[in-house]
Amino acid sequence: MREKLQRFMIGRYGVDSFNRFLLGVSFVLILIATFIRYPYIDLLGLAVLGYAYFRMLSRNIQKRYGENAAFMKMTAGIRRFFHNKKTHVTQYKTHKFFRCPTCHQDIRVPRGKGQIRITCPKCRAEFERRT
Repeated sequence: MREKLQRFMIGRYGVDSFNRFLLGVSFVLILIATFIRYPYIDLLGLAVLGYAYFRMLSRNIQKRYGENAAFMKMTAGIRRFFHNKKTHVTQYKTHKFFRCPTCHQDIRVPRGKGQIRITCPKCRAEFERRT
C-alpha cells in the first residue's frame, strides 16, 4: 500500500509550510463548528481543507512553490519573533538580553558580570546595565 501511495505522489507537490498552516486552520474551524452553531463555519473549514488537499495533489509544482514562498515571506516577521522568544527562554539561565536604547537591537550578554558597559554591535552606542 505504501508503494502505491508513493507511486501516486510522483510528480505531485506534497506538503509544505503553507499546507500545514491550511490544515491547522481547517482543523480549528471544524473544531469551532462543532461547539458553536454559527452558520457556514463548518463549510469554510471544509473548503480550506479541500484547498489544502488540492495543493498537496497538484502537479503544478512551480505555482505551489510560489504560493509557499509568498506565505513564508508574509510570515517571516512572526516566525522571527517567536524564534527570538524561544532563544531568550532557552538561554535565560546563562545570558541576559538587553535592547539598545538607540537602534533597539537585541544584545545578549553573559549573566553574573555585575555592572558592565555594553557597546551595541549595530550602532556602536554605549550604555551601562547590571547583569
